[in-house]
Amino acid sequence: MQQIINFLLRNKNSLLYAFLFFIALVFTINSRTFHQSKFFNSANWVSGNLYTFSSNISGYFGLKEDNLELVAENERLRRLLFNREMTDTVTLDSSLNRYDVVSGRVIKNSFSGPRNYITINKGSNDGLTQDMGVISPNGILGIVENTSANFATVQSILNTKSNINAKLKGTDYFGSLTWNTQDYNTVQLVDIPRLAPIAVGDTIVTGSMSNIFPEHIPIGTITAFELTASESFYEIEVRLFNDMGNLRQVYIIKDRLKSEIEELQSKTENAQ
Repeated sequence: MQQIINFLLRNKNSLLYAFLFFIALVFTINSRTFHQSKFFNSANWVSGNLYTFSSNISGYFGLKEDNLELVAENERLRRLLFNREMTDTVTLDSSLNRYDVVSGRVIKNSFSGPRNYITINKGSNDGLTQDMGVISPNGILGIVENTSANFATVQSILNTKSNINAKLKGTDYFGSLTWNTQDYNTVQLVDIPRLAPIAVGDTIVTGSMSNIFPEHIPIGTITAFELTASESFYEIEVRLFNDMGNLRQVYIIKDRLKSEIEELQSKTENAQ
């Protein structure tokens, strides 16, 4: 208490000046409409900027939560998209849906060698198994090769062993997507018949001859093409929609009918 009294005594002149200044300011503002208008406009400007600053701060710290909500929404929308041809009315959690989607993040990515892999933060505990397709918001990335409890490695499309069914968008001309190791943002589409109508700028998407990816997932655009030595097929350069050197969010695609289809095909082949 004595310290407070000593503070008031030491600063009595300054405190008296501040008090009188405040009283004079109040009288001045109340005496003229013009002064009142200026005061309230200034107060609104200050409070508005303070609210904006506060909103920006709280928004920044809420980005992680907002991002998780967006990822969950994207899962839902992709599930609807992939199952749209199975039924006219899609129930999200119905066992009738062929495709399910799990979101994940890239924790390691290689793209400079001949056999590149991506490591993601989802594994067998999340239902992942070998040969599941992996995509990003922009297009395909690769196929799950190995899993542990909490992680999985994905054979990138930038891998000389990769071979994915793909086709010209809007047609039924399909071939195999491979990589010649020359450019990490460009892959090659081979075995497209010369009868196919091809032009630079056309879009390449996943084909229907695969049990790994749903049809019509974007891959990239044609930048160049030429006939092979036999002049029966095209070899096409495809510029990927994905920036393969900058990957973060991924979606793993579960095909619930994959085992049934493969078992049926195996029985048919063994019977011949």
